Amino acid sequence: MFGLLDRIRKTNRAYAAHEHRPLEGYLRTMGTYGLAGLTLTGVAMATRRRIPERISAGDVALVSLATHKLSRILAKEAVTSPLRAPFTSYVGPAGAAELTEEVRDDQGPVMHAVGELLSCPFCLAVWIASGLSAGLVLAPRFTRLVGVTFTAVAASDFLQLAYTAAKNLAEKEPPAHTPGSEQTASRPATA
Repeated sequence: MFGLLDRIRKTNRAYAAHEHRPLEGYLRTMGTYGLAGLTLTGVAMATRRRIPERISAGDVALVSLATHKLSRILAKEAVTSPLRAPFTSYVGPAGAAELTEEVRDDQGPVMHAVGELLSCPFCLAVWIASGLSAGLVLAPRFTRLVGVTFTAVAASDFLQLAYTAAKNLAEKEPPAHTPGSEQTASRPATA
């Protein structure tokens, strides 16, 4: 085991001599992902759940949109910052209810890798999509309910942003003229 860790550390130094890249943490994170996948497969087999032959386009869209929203909530929103705080440092706001954070370098490689995972919506999306996909096999009704919830939140966010953009655009345009208003304004006053 120690020989393997020494090899990993040597590879890490050769891979990124001038930058901190926690390969050991990445390996452990990937191992955890693989173990979670094997566990879910075992649960599906033990409960005699079968993977559907086909996944409907509706379920693909539902899981896709729910994955997008849930990964952004977990990785970027202020309300979930306590989950990321042990691994990241606050930098500042990042726009519509999101934060910018940096992964803390004062911890070991596993904590660093977890910090990268938790603060990256693209990284989290793999885990979330896998969980939701497994949920479609193990608990399809509950998973669809969760999917609908986060898809609705994603749609609502889009509508909120579209509303704000339309409102800002309307505020920048000059007031609309009513028909005939130019004639009234250009007519000389009569006494």
